[in-house]
Amino acid sequence: MYAERASRLTGAVVWTTIPSGSDTGLVLPDGCMDLLWSEGRLMVAGPDTRAYVPGQAEDLSARWAGVRFAPGTAPAFLGVPAHELRDRRVDLADLWPAARVRRLAARMNAAADPALGLEELALERAARSEPPDPMVPGIVAALNGGRPVAETADELGLSARQLHRRSLTAFGYGPKTLARVLRLQRALALARGGVPFADTAARTGYADQAHLAREVRELAGRPLGRLLGR
Repeated sequence: MYAERASRLTGAVVWTTIPSGSDTGLVLPDGCMDLLWSEGRLMVAGPDTRAYVPGQAEDLSARWAGVRFAPGTAPAFLGVPAHELRDRRVDLADLWPAARVRRLAARMNAAADPALGLEELALERAARSEPPDPMVPGIVAALNGGRPVAETADELGLSARQLHRRSLTAFGYGPKTLARVLRLQRALALARGGVPFADTAARTGYADQAHLAREVRELAGRPLGRLLGR
């Protein structure tokens, strides 16, 4: 069972889940990064470029809680460029001092509500962290609005190289990949709402339904219909 709510941390989401035995736990690329807690461990999920399926080493029946950061905002919180965590799940102790992480993990384990405890941790750390790159909101807004990468760079007063470098640090990949990921999420939102696939493709900037199908297969690893349970 999965549940989420808006966090008190701007732009973030707090979520909890206890997957069923038949749940694959498929996680689709969304441009975000997560701070995770599960059965005594604190971890970080980096930005994905493809669908992530938990492996055999992960207990799909375990309790999980997470804080999902808005695209581009987690690197300042973690103190690590996003590209170093691309397509990775790592222990928080690999990024922060181990003794400190042990204390934080003990605090989470003792909390009546680990999700609330994780949110409090995020709020406290964010208050002491440097703010995210001020260009992040503009980059996300432009690309999520379907603007081409070159036009986005021009609007923000950046060269193509500068935009690519800032995107690697903030999002973990270049602006073209970010644009594809954001477009996928827009398309899935429409398709889940019952919009026919052809209309979904047209409304989200794909050349046609076949183009949408190819992108879904490449990023999500399965056909759109199967992904939506149809």
